Amino acid sequence: MIPFSILDLAPVTEDSDASEAFRNTLDLARLGERLGYRRYWLAEHHNMPGIASAATAVLIGHVAGGTSTIRVGAGGIMLPNHAPLQVAEAFGTLASLYPGRIDLGLGRAPGTDQATARALRRYFDGAESFPHDVLELLGYFEPAQPGQPVRAVPGAGIDVPVWLLGSSLFSAKLSAQFGLPFAFASHFAPDAMDEALALYRRDFTPSARLPQPYAMLGINVVAADSDTEARRLFTTQQQAFINLRRGRPGLIPPPIDNIEAYWTPPEKLMMERALACAVVGDATSVQEGLTAFMARHCPDELLITTNVFEHAARRRSFELAAGLMVAG
Repeated sequence: MIPFSILDLAPVTEDSDASEAFRNTLDLARLGERLGYRRYWLAEHHNMPGIASAATAVLIGHVAGGTSTIRVGAGGIMLPNHAPLQVAEAFGTLASLYPGRIDLGLGRAPGTDQATARALRRYFDGAESFPHDVLELLGYFEPAQPGQPVRAVPGAGIDVPVWLLGSSLFSAKLSAQFGLPFAFASHFAPDAMDEALALYRRDFTPSARLPQPYAMLGINVVAADSDTEARRLFTTQQQAFINLRRGRPGLIPPPIDNIEAYWTPPEKLMMERALACAVVGDATSVQEGLTAFMARHCPDELLITTNVFEHAARRRSFELAAGLMVAG
């Protein structure tokens, strides 16, 4: 059975705050560690009331400090928001504190709206400089050379696995060119998944960091004790998705009984296309769905995200999904 990992957005629900979200994040990471999940990734988003993982490196340190063996990382750091040197220093620090447990996934989108992107980095040039920035960042993790004018301290000579994240052929091509592991955002933008995977595997160039291609796919999983309950829990993510597309992001809403009354037909079609990589149901349904997904796409690893309202229900979902790892 391939490894399963967890993607967390540190959700802030309508009845909670960031402090509770962080407690829930650490609790879920500890559960994931006990259940055998390989890694626990947190995603950088800004100006989103329902997502508390904006200071991603800080939260990674919190999770790594509260766990023992599970890998902890960024899925990802949005590199256009940061100077590569600062990212290398932050993750060099994390890797020095928690050796052998820190991952760095990089994305080329700002992870927010344009006004917030300008507030994050006033000289933001867009994603066009992403390949150059990735190479610069990778260089800071190489052993420092005599006379090198700028080095990452800590960071130089420290082993930090670097992934490229994306939802397009651009990211797949760059991952292959640089010989890096690739994580595809199929959990919210699956349209180019098959083509991107094929391109990445076909064009992969072995590197000192990675001898052969390694691809991880994101997938939404909502598992519950019945199909009916799982579908109801999933309405939280469906509402949040529609709210975002309406330009009204907010706190994570509770589930509702009639999702059909919530959206318009065009919104429903858009949501179904964006969240097509979703497995929702009881333990049997989820295991069948995940098995079929893996058989069709042959990922090297699955990155599971579960965005439901109640923390107990989220824990239960990951427990049921982990049963497939045990069964395998």
